[in-house]
Amino acid sequence: MAERIEVLLTEEEVDKRIQEIGEQISRDYAGRQVHLICVLKGGSFFMCELAKRITVPVSLDFMSVSSYGGDTKSSGVVRIVKDLDEPLGGKDVLVVEDIVDSGRTLSYLLEMLKSRGAAEVKLCTLLDKPERRVVDVNVDYTGFQIPDEFVVGYGLDYDQKYRNLPYIGVVKFD
Repeated sequence: MAERIEVLLTEEEVDKRIQEIGEQISRDYAGRQVHLICVLKGGSFFMCELAKRITVPVSLDFMSVSSYGGDTKSSGVVRIVKDLDEPLGGKDVLVVEDIVDSGRTLSYLLEMLKSRGAAEVKLCTLLDKPERRVVDVNVDYTGFQIPDEFVVGYGLDYDQKYRNLPYIGVVKFD
């Protein structure tokens, strides 16, 4: 079965929205430093572009979590694959994610980060699929709300392909 990609959000639309989010974060964190935590792998493209557009001091860290195991559906059990390199005590943390759908993994992750002593923990996502939500999770900064489609590009993949697309596309199977 062959797949093809249909453009959902152009590179220009994504770039413009990331600029707007960066400006909003810069206003909200004026006079403070923000500690960005990227959820790997998909969030890395978004975080790099976002960090370049934030004008307040920024520090970065990376985390990899899994709730899928060998399945295509979340098990609800979150496993930390790569933990943070630095302690969070007193930091204003902004978790940067590529996409929020069910909310299971992020709900767990946000509570865990709060328990590590961060002054504040907020969430920023490039894409949000609210109709897929099964666990309530507050998204503080959203790039785009999208329909329940399988999307790739800008860090999101299908079978480790298409992460490098500079736009967001929908996978269609022929």
